[in-house]
Amino acid sequence: MTLRASLVAVGLIVGVAVLRPQAFDPRLPVVQVEAQPLAAQAARIADALAYVGAPLSAADREALRAATARPDASTAIQAILDPLCLIEVHINPESRVKVGPGPARAELVERGWRTFLVKVRNEAGVTARLRVSSPQAQRVFARGQGGFSMDPRPAQTISPADVADRWLDLELFDKPPLLAALSGLEVEYRILQLSSRDAGRREATLAADVGQGSQDIGFRNDTPILFTITPSVDVTLRVRDEHGQPTTAAFVIRDAQQRLHPSPAKRLAPDFAFHPQVYRADGETVRLAEGVYDVEVARGPEYVPQRQRITVGREALTASFALARWIDLPARGWYPGDHHIHAAGCLHYETPTIGVEPRDMIRHVIGEALSIGSVLTWGPGYYYQRQFFQGRDHALSTPETRMRYDVEVSGFPSSHAGHLVLLRLKDQDYPGATTLDEWPTWTLPILQWAKAQGAVVGFAHSGWGLEITDTTIPSLEMPRFDGIGANEYIVDVTHDAVDFISTVDTPAPWELSIWYHTLNTGYRTRISGETDFPCIFGDRVGLGRSYVHLDRLDYDRWADGIRAGRAYVTDGKSHLIDFRVDGIDVGTRASEIRLARAGTVKLTAQVAARLPETPNDALRALPLDKAPYWDLERARKPGPGGTSEVPVEIVVNGRVAATRWITADGAIHDVSVDVPITASSWVALRILPSSHTNPMFVLVDGQPIRASRQSADWCLRAVDQCWRQKAPKIAERERPAAERAYEHARQAYRRILAETSAP
Repeated sequence: MTLRASLVAVGLIVGVAVLRPQAFDPRLPVVQVEAQPLAAQAARIADALAYVGAPLSAADREALRAATARPDASTAIQAILDPLCLIEVHINPESRVKVGPGPARAELVERGWRTFLVKVRNEAGVTARLRVSSPQAQRVFARGQGGFSMDPRPAQTISPADVADRWLDLELFDKPPLLAALSGLEVEYRILQLSSRDAGRREATLAADVGQGSQDIGFRNDTPILFTITPSVDVTLRVRDEHGQPTTAAFVIRDAQQRLHPSPAKRLAPDFAFHPQVYRADGETVRLAEGVYDVEVARGPEYVPQRQRITVGREALTASFALARWIDLPARGWYPGDHHIHAAGCLHYETPTIGVEPRDMIRHVIGEALSIGSVLTWGPGYYYQRQFFQGRDHALSTPETRMRYDVEVSGFPSSHAGHLVLLRLKDQDYPGATTLDEWPTWTLPILQWAKAQGAVVGFAHSGWGLEITDTTIPSLEMPRFDGIGANEYIVDVTHDAVDFISTVDTPAPWELSIWYHTLNTGYRTRISGETDFPCIFGDRVGLGRSYVHLDRLDYDRWADGIRAGRAYVTDGKSHLIDFRVDGIDVGTRASEIRLARAGTVKLTAQVAARLPETPNDALRALPLDKAPYWDLERARKPGPGGTSEVPVEIVVNGRVAATRWITADGAIHDVSVDVPITASSWVALRILPSSHTNPMFVLVDGQPIRASRQSADWCLRAVDQCWRQKAPKIAERERPAAERAYEHARQAYRRILAETSAP
């Protein structure tokens, strides 16, 4: 076979290929360069092409090896690689960059990836990183420290129409075995990968630079290329639940190079660009190019993820997936919900529709097997999203999944004092306020107004502003009270104005310490689990959730269960079911057990947890203030090779009174513990930091709970600390009422402190 003939054969692996080139195009200049460094770079290019799934043919690789011994090695190597180049980048002696077309055919495949080469003529010897870009391929989202952010323009200027214009996905592969930066050699090659969202004919402008100011003048650092794009095919996804019934699930689809499909950068609602997964109901489709794909399908933490490999050809394909649960809580009357979900702001794009609509959110709620999804309208997008509030279940709700729009008081004048979750509102408009800036500048009036209409209310992402370095729970360290979590809770709880504080989406010691202290002083606020999607956690809805025990699914009854404490919170990987004290279920009979005198009570529960066999040592090593804050992996008992045991702790007045170890094998384990009670106390179960029950209150001789002078003193000092932080931001017209409310809290804690003898 001649060298020219060998150029025609190019491998195809999993649908990602270097395009078959035309015959060598003499318009790409051949540059005389020392053969040895060019041959070394060409060998790395050949290895990298194989790594990305687009290898040279065996004949071409042999030709590259043979070329190094030829007198005209430099010319021979360029003769092999130039025909594979889509563009040529010329860096002149002044480091100005010019871009022109190469000889490779501009052919793509819809939803698939094609691999090309870029020839770099580097007369300046630049050793910076080469960047290739296109206005048709600008990404809407870029991952950075702390999550995703908009790129390259502010969210307020990005619209679905902008996204629609970005039909091209572009990646310049510069990972090993290649070097990230240019070598400085007069000639070298880089690898460019392109994917198209659309089929047909599309024009894109490809530009290149080696840093700010390197672009050539007169629009010569870019070149227009007209692509012909072969259509991909529809893949129909059949997904059935454990009963064989059609359902909706989350699909993560990756090719052999672990690239996600459909391309995240080109997704529009209901698919979110910040997710690896897409949600599809039984019978819906995705479009994929020819190739082999690994598919993971899941439906929330109660299901076992299923993995399956599919091969897509040129004809439409149907792929079937059968889901399996490791535990079925709704069948036992425990219904999961996430009370803190957003349809606008944070990772959602904001204009022109200001986020996404109910039809998009319900898909995600169902796809994570949530029984309840509370979509909260808040500052970003408030004036648009408020139209979806109805004061009742949304019409898209199903018998198995209820979705309702409510309010988070966030981005309002009172936000500095703590964000508020208002569930089951009948009226979302605060009296006399027509705009957000007319709402109160502190929290108590809002909580009282909401509760007067029957709402269930609490503080969001409780730990913000309550940061401490001590990991003891409860800690006596005094937080700054300078954030947007359960800050004014320390005051509002004394006015019987708070039904719950939120957990799971901030570090457990920060959330639980303030709650434990107020429980120790006799207050009975409950806890509820939340995700704050997609702000604190954008991975999926339901990462933090509450399971409420009900005789039937109903949003109003579910919210009542949160208020009554007929619930536990969890990351979904462990469950504390049917918690009882002396046979009385948590959340019933006011969660009270009355004893005439000191004695012993029997705590019972059914506990289940599921850990993977292989420990995640990296997650376990994370400090508690690094996400994920609640995760069962953190509770795994250490041991040689990793164990599967986790501790079930019995908590009395904030201290661990007993521990029972269970195997996190997915089975349901009975836990029964006799606990001595010497004075009125609260008791609960926890697997920390993964799940926590609400408390039961054991009253001895009719006395209130006065469990700790230290807790009472901490609460009293915390009121003053909170006032120092919040008072400057409370409007002058509201400050007298706020002063009275804070003084009421001080007097309450002073009275409790005087009544408390326990240290």
